[in-house]
Amino acid sequence: MKKIILIGDSICFGYQEYVVNAFKGVADVIYPKVNSAFAENLLRFVNIWKDECHLPEDADIVHFNVGLWDVLRIYGDDVLTPPEFYEQLLPRIVKRLKILFPKAKLIFATSTAVIEEDYEPPYQRYNRDIIVLNDIAKRVLTPLGVTFDDLYVATAGLPKGDERRSDMTHFSSKAGVKYMGRKVTERLCDAL
Repeated sequence: MKKIILIGDSICFGYQEYVVNAFKGVADVIYPKVNSAFAENLLRFVNIWKDECHLPEDADIVHFNVGLWDVLRIYGDDVLTPPEFYEQLLPRIVKRLKILFPKAKLIFATSTAVIEEDYEPPYQRYNRDIIVLNDIAKRVLTPLGVTFDDLYVATAGLPKGDERRSDMTHFSSKAGVKYMGRKVTERLCDAL
């Protein structure tokens, strides 16, 4: 049976169980029950998660995302991870994933769009910052053989109050889980 690993932030938490159920009998879908949060966090801890969460070295696909924590602004300050640092981290993350899961296809899920006007001080995220990091990911990861699951495109333009959204960032409502889960499942099916 095929083996798929899902690694990501709280957006990933919303669709993990849907993907597990969608692949029953076809593939084992495994995920560490940890929030990858920042790109630097994923780089630092993915080897520990592999061991502690028993992630299979012989995985066929690793679907991963980081970015929404990196673009967070607090008290009007700049993004928490400067774009030039994010650009340095992504190739290192891919290198690490290739060491840990040598036969896996790597799929990077772009960060989802947010509803900017619903954020309240001191926190803020802007879609313009998300687009910058998503563009960096496409530019630096494509030459490394990484393919993409463009979740930004899947979520941009969803109206405020859309029943799929749980808040300004997440898709953990019943409709949101189904929507995001179906998008990720379709991309994984294409990759298999």
